[in-house]
Amino acid sequence: MERAPRISFTSLGCPKALVDSERIITRLRAEGYELARKHDGADIVIVNTCGFLDSAKQESLSAIGEAMSENGKVIVTGCMGAEPEQIEQAYPGVLSITGPQQYESVLDAVHRALPPAHNPHLDLVPPQGIKLTPRHYAYLKISEGCNNRCTFCIIPKLRGDLVSRPANDVLREAERLVGAGVKELLVISQDTSAYGVDLKYAESPWKDRQVRAKFLDLARELGELGAWVRLQYVYPYPHVDEVIALMNEGKVLPYLDIPFQHASPEVLKAMKRPAAQDKTLARIKRWREECPDLALRSTFIVGFPGETDTDFAYLLDWLDEAEIDRLGCFKYEPVAGATSNAIENPVPEEVKQERYNALMARQQKISARRLKRKVGTRQQIIIDEVGPTVAKGRSKADAPEIDGAVYLTSRRPLRVGEIVTAKIERADQYDLHGSVAGF
Repeated sequence: MERAPRISFTSLGCPKALVDSERIITRLRAEGYELARKHDGADIVIVNTCGFLDSAKQESLSAIGEAMSENGKVIVTGCMGAEPEQIEQAYPGVLSITGPQQYESVLDAVHRALPPAHNPHLDLVPPQGIKLTPRHYAYLKISEGCNNRCTFCIIPKLRGDLVSRPANDVLREAERLVGAGVKELLVISQDTSAYGVDLKYAESPWKDRQVRAKFLDLARELGELGAWVRLQYVYPYPHVDEVIALMNEGKVLPYLDIPFQHASPEVLKAMKRPAAQDKTLARIKRWREECPDLALRSTFIVGFPGETDTDFAYLLDWLDEAEIDRLGCFKYEPVAGATSNAIENPVPEEVKQERYNALMARQQKISARRLKRKVGTRQQIIIDEVGPTVAKGRSKADAPEIDGAVYLTSRRPLRVGEIVTAKIERADQYDLHGSVAGF
């Protein structure tokens, strides 16, 4: 029998790129291609690149170089492929370069270089497709692109303006995932709360009703599927307030991932971000009054061009008041094509590092303080890893990969993907520790 053609895959960048990789892999598996674990055992390599920051581009170029040296037959796709000159210059021998979301072009390149085997066994592919995440959680991408024009970001240039999926299309995928055993849906896009703007919130038929392509309506419907629903990359538009009620009803997790990026009005103005952070503090206070269990995650940039000591002090004071539960911090990097490159008064690298260290030290204290309040409480925990004596999981306040963890002991063996009730016994700066109290 003819051996099935084998493909090795490297996926870099954000969860949105991971979803693109899953779609490509699902299509290839349906056509009878097999996945190889190593480049040197494959007939061809696909590298899904990230091009958001210069450091990410370097990582992508390094991954392409590794694939070229170990295999030699390489197809490149993803965000860095939207501007292919750098890749062509470094590796003129790559077979094909395409931009993000160009699934058909990737498949065409594979077919040209490595035709599919005859009579592929379509039933080898599970109905939910091939997942690169563990079986118990999955990313659900609801739109592509972005209408915002933040000065530090080139995503609209790479991925275009907002293009939303019809609500019933998203819900069908979510239902298939839950039917296949997924316990947690992580709702993602470049700008999740802008979902449906481009469709003018058009209705589409779902079950026995019409559902609008709107952030609130979609979240409500996803909440009926019986899985945890986690909202990520939420731009703080006014209508985000409405989703807090769904958290209190248990429809979606009491968790919001809002990339505030800064607090100083001057820096936010230079970033072309919403600058009314005093109103944002009032909103956060109101959200927490309405939903006391709400966990807020955010990302911030330090060392943005023109950021002064006063701007940075303002950010630290704002953080103390906002008490963000989970925080990611980036030192500003110039990105080719970003309009922020032209802003005067760049911040020296050593100052960026000092501010980064100061911000993370401040956040560590805030995080420890927030987590300490959970000691003695009971929390639902989803199990991600099982060890000989201790299992590692996450509470409703923790997204996979980026947030903290909960370490649990149990009288009976636990299973990955199981959701248990745990008593929290102690906390450190970022993680919780406890024991299983119910199943």
